[in-house]
Amino acid sequence: MQTTTNTRSSWLHLTQIAIIAGIYVVLTVVFAPLSYGVVQVRFSEMLNYLALFKKRYLWAVTLGVFIANCFSPTWLIDVPVGTIGTLVFLLLSRWLAGKTKRRWLKFLIMGTLFTASMFTVAGQLAIVNHIPFWPSYASIALGEAISMGIGAVLMRGVLAVLPLDK
Repeated sequence: MQTTTNTRSSWLHLTQIAIIAGIYVVLTVVFAPLSYGVVQVRFSEMLNYLALFKKRYLWAVTLGVFIANCFSPTWLIDVPVGTIGTLVFLLLSRWLAGKTKRRWLKFLIMGTLFTASMFTVAGQLAIVNHIPFWPSYASIALGEAISMGIGAVLMRGVLAVLPLDK
């Protein structure tokens, strides 16, 4: 009986990972004009907050980033750098957010780290498209701050309905 329960639980976790990764990809690709480039508000980044609740969501978002970046005009550099950058900042966010019990502070930590992390995207664009780094960084970081800010508000509503942290 234990094996059946473990198998069912494993399938449930894999399904959750697939759904979250799929949502990330769809949100990124549907809003592609805003998801890639110098002016960027990647609404799918709101899903980063899920990684604060379960480690499997960290892998779901990372998988979503990997797949979504395959559609990027700069995919050759965006797939490895974007995916690894996301994984590193999700891990760092989880670790730092684990130091507090206050949910709003966890969200603030993650939102701030991900906004600051946009140097990776600005660096990619500077290398591939020869775009000036600092104006690109400012634009992309602002877009990330907008996405993460909206995401924090929406996540608060989601948490009122779905106990993701349970």
